[in-house]
Amino acid sequence: MHGTREVPFALHRSIVCVDVEKFGGRANWEQLTVRDAMFRALETALAESRVPEEHFTCEDRGDGALVLVDPAVPKEHLAGPFPARLAACLERHNGAAAPGARFRLRAAVHAGEVHYDRHGVAGSAVNLPFRLLEAGALKEALRGSAGVLALIASEWFYREVIAQNRTCEAAAYRRVRVSVKETRTPAWVRSLPTGPGAAEAPAVPAVPLASAAAARRSPARARRPGARPAPAPNRGAATGPAGPA
Repeated sequence: MHGTREVPFALHRSIVCVDVEKFGGRANWEQLTVRDAMFRALETALAESRVPEEHFTCEDRGDGALVLVDPAVPKEHLAGPFPARLAACLERHNGAAAPGARFRLRAAVHAGEVHYDRHGVAGSAVNLPFRLLEAGALKEALRGSAGVLALIASEWFYREVIAQNRTCEAAAYRRVRVSVKETRTPAWVRSLPTGPGAAEAPAVPAVPLASAAAARRSPARARRPGARPAPAPNRGAATGPAGPA
């Protein structure tokens, strides 16, 4: 039919979105320093949480990032050790950084079906965690915390992953209502503390990753504005388990 096009097949992905608190008020050099530290923290925390580099992609979102993890990686790795590992990385950076280069993050976790095209990715499963990042309850949780990270999980991710695994500290979350743009949904929020507690994630073997700089030079790893997007996966590629409704 004229004006329509075939929609590419969707692939199941675990989804992590992050956003830097108060990014726009910084000088340019501070923004560049913060962005570099953010990507390094993400890659280190993912490696320490047993998420191998060949099983995730990381897209640049200016003052944040979008991480897509394929179904070969258990979601428990993202819900269990990853938040504390990420908080520990942020604290190490902030402890050595100039005041303008210190930063805190809001993060959202979800999972679902993701469509790939020549521009990147799309789908309601991608939209939702970015709406969750803007939730007032999440922003308030970070503002009211002495920690460096506030995390929000979708209702599905909390019920099916966090609440089902003892390593995911389900009791640390509280249920909130999110109302952002057209999105109206319950979700679950927690803050990550400062000090030794943030580094006390369960011990997991580290998986070596390429350097942050090398990863960001590759369009397949982290696309910059104007960069040539990574090609879409083959249409015949197998999808993962059914995602959330």
